[in-house]
Amino acid sequence: MSPIAFAPDDRQAFIVLSGISRQYWRGGQAHNILESISLKIQLGASCAILGSSGSGKSTLLNILGLLDLPDSGDYFIANQRVADLNHSQLAALRNQQIGFVFQSFNLLAHFTALENVALPLNYRGVPRREALERAQHLLDLVGLTQRSHFRPADLSGGQRQRVAIARALVGEPRLILADEPTGNLDTDTAQEIIDLLLTINREQQTTLVVVTHAPSIAAQMSRQILVENGSVSEAGRPCTSH
Repeated sequence: MSPIAFAPDDRQAFIVLSGISRQYWRGGQAHNILESISLKIQLGASCAILGSSGSGKSTLLNILGLLDLPDSGDYFIANQRVADLNHSQLAALRNQQIGFVFQSFNLLAHFTALENVALPLNYRGVPRREALERAQHLLDLVGLTQRSHFRPADLSGGQRQRVAIARALVGEPRLILADEPTGNLDTDTAQEIIDLLLTINREQQTTLVVVTHAPSIAAQMSRQILVENGSVSEAGRPCTSH
């Protein structure tokens, strides 16, 4: 492992974290989850985040996804300083720049696959017909052309995760955050999902960040970042931010 190189004045990276810290309070005591971490991720990179349970990797992912804010330090995404944005601006940035893929799929049970995929566009105010057309295109892309009118209960685990990936992509985000996206899948289906995510990363230059416990999955990413004792360090091949 080696420390992650960082230049504070570098704003060329898509993601720049400088001196990020996050604490939680339990039993009247402060616990440091992340301590003054610095990290850069270039647009179009693929990155695995590794770490034991409680190491802070989920907290890091939540900060990257604008679902949580650090107690100190600076976070820049797409050349915007997160600390300068209000709640509405953060929500808009999250909707426009970031797509999420979760282990539990997080699909609405009473919606069809097509309606689930179109949902982020509905939040943007995209006309329904256009939203459904774009959603169908994404379902075609992930190989679910014939399943667009199925509800989640009628789909396999792998198919549900493909719907979730299509939903993450429908808004044309520049960043996909995947939190244990293969945790509920068998080995073969898990590899299919990783292959799909890496194909999208490669062909569309969408930045991909995957939290995983699986070394075999992490090894397929261009970068591997270990979160341990509130710090981050780099493993594997040299990273583009050096």
